[in-house]
Order: sequence, then structure tokens, then C-alpha cells
Amino acid sequence: QVQLVESGGGLVQAGGSLRLSCAASGRTFSRYAVGWFRQAPGKERESVAAISGSGRSTSYVDSVKGRFTISRDNAKNTVYLQMNSLKHEDTAVYYCAATALLLRWPLNDVSFSYWGQGTQVTVSS
Repeated sequence: QVQLVESGGGLVQAGGSLRLSCAASGRTFSRYAVGWFRQAPGKERESVAAISGSGRSTSYVDSVKGRFTISRDNAKNTVYLQMNSLKHEDTAVYYCAATALLLRWPLNDVSFSYWGQGTQVTVSS
């Protein structure tokens, strides 16, 4: 069983930065790949970034490449999403999710068994 708690969301101006954190419970966190998803009002949930359990493999949706960086510290049971050069269209609720399955891109959210409660990111234009 894994419990996930996101933090770090907030209101930021376009061009600014935020770092989201996804803190996990459990002693075997390194066995889980983690994905960040987001959902804007009236839109479907989309994959943003993902990282393998070891941290050696990462993937990003094209719209955030070069601006967002996913990383993890398994000693702290935490995955991070560093978001730079934020745009208004990045506004959404961001969720982290974990899966014990092999990481495959694009992500299939059905494959993710554990989800956090979400954190709101609002980018003012």
C-alpha cells in the first residue's frame, strides 16, 4: 500500500517557477514508477511527466519539455516536479500517481494504482 501527498502548488505569474512534491508512505517506494498528471477545468486529465523507480528513466509530454524536470529522492520517499517558465496553459490541478508496473510512455492512468489528492497550480497571465 502506498499513500501519496502532493504539495507545492500555488499562484504564480507567467514565467515564474514552482516545485511540486509528492511524498509517499511505505518502505518500498523505489519499486514504484511515479507519474505526474494534470487536469484543467473542462479538459481531460493528461500525463505531464514520469520517472522510473530507480530514477534513471524519465519522460515528458512535449508541451513541458525543456521547462519541467521530474526527479526523485528515494531516501526521502519523494518525487519532485520542478516547473520553470510557467505558462497560463499550465494552470491545472496536478496529481501524482504510483504504479508497480513498468513505466511506459504515454502513460495509461488506469495502470496507476495509487493517487494523491492533487494540488492546484494557477499561472496568471
